[in-house]
Amino acid sequence: MGEYKWEVINKSKAYDIIDALLYNRGIKTKKEKKEFFKPRHPDEITLEEYGIDPVMFEKAIKRIEKALSRKEKIVVFGDYDADGISATAIVWEALYKLGGNAMPYIPDRFSEGYGMSTSSIDVLFQKYPDLSLLITVDNGITANEAVSYAKEKGIDVIVTDHHQPGKKKPKAHSVVHSTKICGSGVAYVLANKLVKGNWLELAAIGTISDQMPLLSVNRSIVKYGLADLSLTKREGLVALFKQAGLETASINAYHVGFIIAPRLNAMGRMSNSLDSLRLICTKDSEKAKSLATILNEMNARRQMAVEESYSVAREMVSLDSSGIIAVSHENFHEGIIGLIASNLVEEFYRPSIVISKGKTLSKASARSIVGFNIIESIRKFDHFLVSCGGHPMAAGFTIRNKDIDKFIDEFNNFAKDFLNDDLLRKTLRVDLEIGFDDINWELQERIEDFEPFGLGNPAPSFLTREVCIVEKKVVGRDGKHLKLKLSRDGREYSAIAFGFGDRKIDEDENIDLVYGIEKNSWNGHEEIQLNIKDIRASSL
Repeated sequence: MGEYKWEVINKSKAYDIIDALLYNRGIKTKKEKKEFFKPRHPDEITLEEYGIDPVMFEKAIKRIEKALSRKEKIVVFGDYDADGISATAIVWEALYKLGGNAMPYIPDRFSEGYGMSTSSIDVLFQKYPDLSLLITVDNGITANEAVSYAKEKGIDVIVTDHHQPGKKKPKAHSVVHSTKICGSGVAYVLANKLVKGNWLELAAIGTISDQMPLLSVNRSIVKYGLADLSLTKREGLVALFKQAGLETASINAYHVGFIIAPRLNAMGRMSNSLDSLRLICTKDSEKAKSLATILNEMNARRQMAVEESYSVAREMVSLDSSGIIAVSHENFHEGIIGLIASNLVEEFYRPSIVISKGKTLSKASARSIVGFNIIESIRKFDHFLVSCGGHPMAAGFTIRNKDIDKFIDEFNNFAKDFLNDDLLRKTLRVDLEIGFDDINWELQERIEDFEPFGLGNPAPSFLTREVCIVEKKVVGRDGKHLKLKLSRDGREYSAIAFGFGDRKIDEDENIDLVYGIEKNSWNGHEEIQLNIKDIRASSL
């Protein structure tokens, strides 16, 4: 019983519970606490705090203003995920609002691949012979060759990106770059300097979908962005919420990350992401409904494809004592290999690489575990790679078929030196140990103040030992969940344990449990409910 290694971050009961929760998130001073609970509006945050070079930023702004005044042809070069789509919409709408001669462009994942390339420059130059300024969003920081090629064609390039840079930065006109915020965050800062507009809601979608830590400047973007999103007048988003069965007024970070972003991503994974961009930007309600239906249907196709391919992938998994997981197949749809890799990490908890094999070149996607920087590690073997990019926890690359086996062997041997047993065991981080007598409505309300939850600011979790089971029943479809009534310290609380329906728990034994505290409402009645993350017999 108990899938995880439990790690109590704060073992001292000397702290006030709220102070302990803040401390665990790196928030210690009075100023930091004030900023956490009452963050400044994103417009009040400086470029330096965003991690953006002010000199480069001003250089980019001046070039854009020059292009606008001269009616130059501008292309906003985006990316096909939810962050890239949001970033593209933000910058294009800002230029359009200012009367710019601008067009958005998102490369096709399957024919062009990720980011700007020399071939995509040729496509754009053929389509727009008068193109003189190209602004990348959510890509470009490693597109050295493409940027130089564009310069040869007489096209100035402004790179705006947040991905990890390579050894050399591209020789662009200017580079607006920060790893503190996501691509749409950088786009928001740039667009908002040009002209005021309602783009914070899109920056919030990008920040959540790209799994940025929801602390500091990202917390500001998401907190205010979600507030805007709950009042959005964007016809496409309203239609998408309705298709997904969501109330616009109650949209939260979970809805964005697990319901909305997958639908926006589905188009780029399975087809072309232009319909996702059209949905965000359209002002036509009927067109919005039609596009929302298309995205919903494409997401269902994506889910089915992932399910089918994952069943193939997991059958191919071969684990030694300390290796990574690497699988390849010619039938793996390259648009979903990242999702397959994520599922492999979730089930086996090892860094995972999934390769979609082509005729001579193959596309690969990698996902990692805490403590193993996947992009940094892969780049140690860049002599095998055609291209590569990503983050510490996720990366993508292109590789020649003839190099796949050798790359995997060498990468695996390298990884074995780092992947010890401790690193390969899932850790359930617990904020602190409390008793049931510490739980009350005031604590529950203070926990709500910690929202929005996400990476870097997870929903607070607690450990309580020697808890009595008063009542137990299996609930949900196929009996997948447990509903419990628990007692300790003279207090009783209801609890729900999702996915624990098959756990062997005797009512006459005491248990230790890790849980979150939430409000459960039904039929006008409200109660405090414990959301269980893991359970162990107290004797273990």
